[in-house]
Amino acid sequence: MYQRIVVGTDGSSTAECAVEVAGGLALLMGASIHVVSAYKPVPAAAVLAGVGGGQPRFGKEERSEAEAVLEQATSRLSRVQLPITTVSRLGDAADVLIAVAAEIDADLIVIGNRGLTGVRRYLLGGVADRVAHHAPCSVHIVHAC
Repeated sequence: MYQRIVVGTDGSSTAECAVEVAGGLALLMGASIHVVSAYKPVPAAAVLAGVGGGQPRFGKEERSEAEAVLEQATSRLSRVQLPITTVSRLGDAADVLIAVAAEIDADLIVIGNRGLTGVRRYLLGGVADRVAHHAPCSVHIVHAC
């Protein structure tokens, strides 16, 4: 039924649940998994308003954080023994998930219903809601474990 599964993660506990669910589905279906993490630099205006806490950041640190999140998710999926691809991309989380799903002709996107709080929540907005409404394939929204 599913051959290509995209799972979005931001390192939150709900995203970890989504990774586990995606891994289980991939194992059952013999599907490949594409683990995706999006990042955006903290806007200078947010830093000046006190949201970012310090110096303006322009993406390098955020990319490293996203790649660390992907490494963590990949290690959680190591038991699956199926093809795993990771994607770290600059952009809005919902847009990145939708774009990756379209690029690989995904059958399913798995995403948590809640992400991180603070600046990341401000930047990402209602990711699950936007993905559910605009995805080019089926979407499985995982509630917190």
